[in-house]
Amino acid sequence: MIKARHWLVAAVLSLSTVAQAEVSDSEFAEMKAGLVSLMERVNALEAENKALRVQSVKHSEAVEVMASADQKVKSNWSNTVKVKGDLRYRYEGIAQDGRADRERNRVRARAAIVAKLKDNVEVGIGIASGNDDPVSTNQSLGGGGATKDTRLDLAYFKWRATENVAITGGKFKNVFYKPHGSELIFDGDYNPEGVAFGWNNGSGFLTAALYWLESDTRRSNHRFSYGVQGGYNAELGGGKLTAGLGYYQFGTQGRSTFYGDEDDFAGNTFTCADPVAVTGCLYDNDFTEIQVFGDWSTTIQDRPFSLYAEYLNNTAADRFDTAWSGGFKYGKASARGTWEFDYRYEDREADSVFGLITGSDFGGGGTDANGHILKGAIAMNKAWKFSLTYFINETNLSFGTEADYNRIQIDSAFKF
Repeated sequence: MIKARHWLVAAVLSLSTVAQAEVSDSEFAEMKAGLVSLMERVNALEAENKALRVQSVKHSEAVEVMASADQKVKSNWSNTVKVKGDLRYRYEGIAQDGRADRERNRVRARAAIVAKLKDNVEVGIGIASGNDDPVSTNQSLGGGGATKDTRLDLAYFKWRATENVAITGGKFKNVFYKPHGSELIFDGDYNPEGVAFGWNNGSGFLTAALYWLESDTRRSNHRFSYGVQGGYNAELGGGKLTAGLGYYQFGTQGRSTFYGDEDDFAGNTFTCADPVAVTGCLYDNDFTEIQVFGDWSTTIQDRPFSLYAEYLNNTAADRFDTAWSGGFKYGKASARGTWEFDYRYEDREADSVFGLITGSDFGGGGTDANGHILKGAIAMNKAWKFSLTYFINETNLSFGTEADYNRIQIDSAFKF
């Protein structure tokens, strides 16, 4: 555009010389006026073009800013908030001496939102199917397709004070290490309520927690439990060994049940003020549990293999005070086509562990049972697997009324 303007100026100067020789003064004046008008138009177009270029640059910058802001929002959301959960469909068959055989279909659905906040703080809120059972979120199907209950399953904060130290409070996943996923003390679905402290530097760990059994002092049976567990990790025999000790205290002696019916002590011994009417029933003992455990893992023929053993003694009881378990696992159902097999044996004497929160499937739940657990699983993909679990147990051992207890579970489980 600038070159065009220069050309026009040159043309005007040239024409002025020619015009004086070949045209009249009036014709020359008219021609000169036309050229001046053309130059003005060129200047106007040049100004308009410049304005459009400035506007285009500003628009591009605005688009870049908006795209950057949108990306930042998306990045902040995806980096700070996660949604996760699982769904399990289960067929279950139960055969127990003295009772009619039972079959049922059940679902378990859980979902949680976990947010990573500033200053290394995590907050989680979760819901789950089922009722208010502290050790089960299963929901039996039936009722003509009636809608099913959901409850608050998680509501916690977790502050990582340092790289190795974490403090947790609210209703949260159990913080104590469970060798081989053992349910000898705590059921896998048990989400305790209270506060916990944890230290872990990779080679060793220490955990302490206070769990409320009943926190409201207006209730006659308000009580809490507490525990301390420590352990270490070491290389042993070409594998990894995790070993440790635990101490757990449940103040229950002379207290009524915390959940369920008045006489529902989940296998623990109790005494009733009126044995005939079964009223005024109270726990016979506290539970001061000493735990020793070892969990060793390695690889055999390119498949993971683990071996474990666990022993507990309730020093607050005079009899029926011992529990132990041991077993192994070979393989891991993780990627498509992979599989695993798990075997364990458990023995829970009546007052060895606090029955309310121990594994709820073995022997029908609670204590006073022993026997085998066999489990196999195969993965359809990373998020979906089938499994079969078979319990071969004996119950009611402490009082000479033994009964066979067999339970089979076929699960289709999904994670997201």
